[in-house]
Amino acid sequence: MLSQLFKTFSNCLKIPELRSRIIFTAIVLVVARLVAMTPVPGLNGAELAAYFQRLAEQNSAGNSVVALYSLFTGGAIERCAVGALGIMPYISATIIIQLLSAVVPGLNKLVREEGGRAKIIAYGRYLTVLLCLGQGFVMALGWQNPEATFPGFTGKLVMIENPWVYRIQTTIILTTGTLLLMWLGEQITERGIGNGVSLIIMVGILARLPIAVKDLWFKFFPPAGMAIQGSNWAYGIFLLLLLVAVVAGVVMITQGQRKIPVQYAQRAVGRKVYSGGTSYIPLKVNYTGVMPVIFAQAILMLPGMLFQKLGQMYNLEIFLSLGTLFSFSSWFYFAAEALMILFFSYFWVATQFNELQVADDLKKYGGYIPGVRPGQATADALHRTMNRITFAGGIFLVVIALIPTLMTRFLKLDYSITQFFGGTSMLITVGVLLDTMRQMESFLLMRHYDGFLKKGRVRGRN
Repeated sequence: MLSQLFKTFSNCLKIPELRSRIIFTAIVLVVARLVAMTPVPGLNGAELAAYFQRLAEQNSAGNSVVALYSLFTGGAIERCAVGALGIMPYISATIIIQLLSAVVPGLNKLVREEGGRAKIIAYGRYLTVLLCLGQGFVMALGWQNPEATFPGFTGKLVMIENPWVYRIQTTIILTTGTLLLMWLGEQITERGIGNGVSLIIMVGILARLPIAVKDLWFKFFPPAGMAIQGSNWAYGIFLLLLLVAVVAGVVMITQGQRKIPVQYAQRAVGRKVYSGGTSYIPLKVNYTGVMPVIFAQAILMLPGMLFQKLGQMYNLEIFLSLGTLFSFSSWFYFAAEALMILFFSYFWVATQFNELQVADDLKKYGGYIPGVRPGQATADALHRTMNRITFAGGIFLVVIALIPTLMTRFLKLDYSITQFFGGTSMLITVGVLLDTMRQMESFLLMRHYDGFLKKGRVRGRN
């Protein structure tokens, strides 16, 4: 199997167009990492990086909104880097436009018009600039008052005396960094291989992999003078098997589809007669992707932070108790996160999957589901099927999302290690790799080379 994989990658380099796309993608990703490592002028990023390093040693770096955001920026926020906002404002703007397109009739009509898709993309870019200006200004204020933003931090990050010069300069630089990353992502999508924005996020996540490998290595092979922390070979084998099982499960659910058979009747258009045929509607098991996990974690982190702040400011036991209730180690948090993920799974499907539109398109082109009447009955059948599939996909997301937290609590592993055993890191990495492999395989098959699999093909996420 490994020989087949290496042979396939070598075949990729034999195709001139694919080779140039791979090299171009690699160069652009290196530039994106430089953006995430270049500090903003006037900020002491080294001191903040040392603070996050101390948090990582205390195994508490993963339990905050800042840590979740830092995951998608590749650690740029921890270095006060130009790319500290990351690509997330662009992702947020795209999601907002998608949701508005599903509920605002004017935008919904614009999407279907000729050239409407280009206008929607332009609206997303304008909204990205507005989000960057707002988030950049807030981040500048956070760096200006690090004691309030980063609990336990002592020191000074801002080296510029005039506060408004610092705020305006930092906001413009952070906005420019995000727009540069957005442009780089679009260049990869157009001239490289894979989805550019997704690849930039994945590379930022994988940038933490060396740290996780080092921490895990020290569990079994500690430096001189340090005792082995209760780890043995059986423990290591268990972690390896768990990783393989999680990756296999993510691949299976990500690729899983429910195929709804469709029969097309014979029809005449003018003087031409089109024969009937059979096809299917592929309904993804994990239709929502990673979005419900991101929404649930981001929302649940805010009450805990708010209650902790109020409890510390006013010395009220009730707020401190509520803050503990929303901590990562509480069973209430586990249950709340599971329910929130299920809720957002159904919410995302309800806003993005339009069964009425699918039923109308089938009826327009003479298609029907065997045993189901065209029109409203077809829409109802698709709605029932999608509800059952969404429940299965939601349960899968709950399991994957809770694995890192459960491992941190019961196996006493650092969050830097457990984040690669599940959660958003695993879902994004596996999904992006599958999508990239699918595009590479399409080039190989066009040149009559074997794909990554001897039997079948790597299916895309869309």
